[in-house]
Amino acid sequence: LLHGLLTFRDVTIEFSQEEWGCLNHTQRELYRDVMLENYGHLLFLGLNVSRPDLVIFLEQEKQLWDMRRKEKAAFHPGRWE
Repeated sequence: LLHGLLTFRDVTIEFSQEEWGCLNHTQRELYRDVMLENYGHLLFLGLNVSRPDLVIFLEQEKQLWDMRRKEKAAFHPGRWE
């Protein structure tokens, strides 16, 4: 048995466009959070992993979702807090 270093790809679930389209907003948020957490764990373990395109995409999506959530909270005070 060969033991190699763990990679981000080893702990990633990839969806096709069709599969991604079937996820609701909450499922997409959960996926984003878990994938970013997995990436953070690899960095914490000291594994030299470059920032995969998926992580960049999810971080950008998180910024958009956070901005939208803040806009909704401003429009509907107390709803999200």
